[in-house]
Amino acid sequence: MLEIIYCDEHLIAINKPHGLLVHRSPIAADASEFALQLLRDQIGQKVNPVHRIDRKTGGILLFALDKQVEIAMQQQFMENQVHKKYLAIVRGHTPDQENIDYPLRKENGTLQDAFTSYTTLKRAELDIAFGGHATSRYSLVQAAPTTGRMHQLRKHLSHIFHPIIGDRTHGCNKQNKLFTQTWDMNTMLLHASHLQFTHPVTGNNIQIDAGLQPEFVRVMQIMGW
Repeated sequence: MLEIIYCDEHLIAINKPHGLLVHRSPIAADASEFALQLLRDQIGQKVNPVHRIDRKTGGILLFALDKQVEIAMQQQFMENQVHKKYLAIVRGHTPDQENIDYPLRKENGTLQDAFTSYTTLKRAELDIAFGGHATSRYSLVQAAPTTGRMHQLRKHLSHIFHPIIGDRTHGCNKQNKLFTQTWDMNTMLLHASHLQFTHPVTGNNIQIDAGLQPEFVRVMQIMGW
């Protein structure tokens, strides 16, 4: 059963587990379960996702229950009117705060503006030698993207040399291998924790929060957080 964290007659949100695809995709032929179909069957009603989060990202995934609301919410996301917050565990000790203003390239080669601000919430140093260092350092950051580019947080955090642990595409393969071998952990440690937006029907200010998934909690405990 999917965890439903918000529901009214127009919108429904789940806390998506890491590794669950939003819907069927030809680039993920290995998948047999999808959030769209699971939620539809769970509530017995058609649902339409109004935004996307990566397969390996956990956290808030919002669906509309009718076409007009779907279009209205997609418009809010496209116009960056939805306030989003993510939690990520990254390599190294990050600064207390930082703004990342770094354009990202689309698949067709076009550059798009991309802006992320983040705050460091926790830091850890583990007695595990890594590379030429006697210890391994990590940070828990809360990131707020104000644009919605594909893989934006993954690319931005990699760009500042603090890649997300478990990110196979943009991350550090040596760190990912360390986590797999030492803790049997290969989840990408990125979690969509908070959404804030104006309800397209009622006009109310809606805030949705999602608790961490078990894999993320386990690594928090490893870090002593």
